[in-house]
Amino acid sequence: MRSRTTVVDDRKSSGRIRHDTKITVYVTEEELLGLEQTRLALRAEHGLMADRGRIVREAIDVLLADFVDHGPDSVLVRRLRASEDGAAELKGSE
Repeated sequence: MRSRTTVVDDRKSSGRIRHDTKITVYVTEEELLGLEQTRLALRAEHGLMADRGRIVREAIDVLLADFVDHGPDSVLVRRLRASEDGAAELKGSE
């Protein structure tokens, strides 16, 4: 069985190719607007053409690499802990 680290280390963002696997992710209007603004800024400010899917795949790749490199100190772990702590605080105040 391959470790989590090996699996993530072996991958890079797939870029713009035909993808056979699909997931559905629900986002807020604000998140979708931010994604679209990022797409437009990449084009206007950096001359880079990328669709929203490509940006999301790149973001996933960066986040997973950070997780492998920094584990408990990674951005992912810190953000998930913060959101759990915030949810627990909200639940405790009810």
